[in-house]
Amino acid sequence: MIGRPAAAAERLIVALDLAEVEPAAALARALRGSVGLVKVGLELFIAAGPAGVAHIAEAGVPVFLDLKLHDIPNTVAGAVRSAARLGAAMLTLHAAGGAAMIAAAREAAETAARPRPLLLAVTVLTSLEGPDLDAIGLAGPAEAAVLRLARLALAAGADGLVCSPREVAALRAAFGPDPVLVVPGIRPAGSLADDQRRTMTPAEAVAAGADWLVIGRPITRTPDPLAAARAIATSLAA
Repeated sequence: MIGRPAAAAERLIVALDLAEVEPAAALARALRGSVGLVKVGLELFIAAGPAGVAHIAEAGVPVFLDLKLHDIPNTVAGAVRSAARLGAAMLTLHAAGGAAMIAAAREAAETAARPRPLLLAVTVLTSLEGPDLDAIGLAGPAEAAVLRLARLALAAGADGLVCSPREVAALRAAFGPDPVLVVPGIRPAGSLADDQRRTMTPAEAVAAGADWLVIGRPITRTPDPLAAARAIATSLAA
């Protein structure tokens, strides 16, 4: 099981939000040693499948498999076993799937042959705000919904949470230092606005208590992704 990051660069998880596996694998190789993990999400997984995940893992960077599993407990347990066989270091599942689903995922992870992946519960997507939660029938405001789902997920066996940077401090206050917090919605100062709404800079998120920072476009859509990643790590170290 992957340990918590010890250095600034190890905090960075670069989102390989690409549609083709070869450019994603090349980017992972270029970033090796300068980031903690690379994230494979739905776009790349649908395009390349499990073989694509294995190919990216060969680059030598731990893989965060962000599929946000949400199904009946037996189905999710099987998916967790498959992800462990692929060598995923982290895996996401929706807290809204319920306690039984998360408990089944934890049991499956514990019995996996490989070192087990960290199980991270997704609470409220960083693209959602109060009116969005009202529209889907999830009682808000966002922070209250996050805390409610986090409590359920951690009690059922999740190792940690994926959360907006805006909820990091509240989660640390409620649950202390033990849960792993993986935080998307990270935007270095000066980044262009996009569909992420509840955002913070890398330094702000770490100061609030984040363990890992998920960063995609501010690194991957620059002329020199390695330089961009190193600049963010340097800002954190400073």
